[in-house]
Amino acid sequence: MLIAKNLMKDGVLPLKTSDTGREGLESMEDYRVMHLPIVNNLALLGLISEFDILSFNDLDESVGNHALSTSNAYVYDYQYVYDVMRLMYELKLTLIPVIDIHGNYLGSITLPSLLEHFAESLSVAEPGGVIVLEMTSVDYSLSEISKIVESHDAKILSVLMLTNPDSMRLELSLKINRLDISSILQTLIRYNYNVLLSFSESDNQDDLRKRYELLMNYLNI
Repeated sequence: MLIAKNLMKDGVLPLKTSDTGREGLESMEDYRVMHLPIVNNLALLGLISEFDILSFNDLDESVGNHALSTSNAYVYDYQYVYDVMRLMYELKLTLIPVIDIHGNYLGSITLPSLLEHFAESLSVAEPGGVIVLEMTSVDYSLSEISKIVESHDAKILSVLMLTNPDSMRLELSLKINRLDISSILQTLIRYNYNVLLSFSESDNQDDLRKRYELLMNYLNI
């Protein structure tokens, strides 16, 4: 389940109030992030950024002596991945702390680990084809599209929707668990669906899987 406590990255240690700015920068470099939580015993005090530390007059000062620019940046352990993504996007974070209902620090979610879990949820590495449809929000019916796909003995592995705030139109990307999607495309067109793009992975599946594995290996560096 894609809730915050299952998205935490092992090995990311928070800063203590007694740690210096210099130690904070070294930890950020080690973890490949630009933010780190500051914890006093189990209590989360806030999140310090690389910019915060670089504004210190003396990098050997303890981080506990300075005000934090992002003191309310955290998610609860039960919150879903959408809440995590929204907050990280809005605050432009590379890491977000996870706390329990008592405010105790449990761990952190890094941007690479979030991307890795999200890619897995979209079945990126699974073999199949991709169909991109364009339609109005009024015409959108996932149940109808699913029936069309399933009528060809296929399944939708994942769905990604992009909306345009300036119009009523949306783009729907479907990952299908079949390499040959030609018959599905024909039926969608017969039902007056506007097919923007389609990709069959039958020819480049090995290359796609290798690229996915390289990406995951890079994120784990």
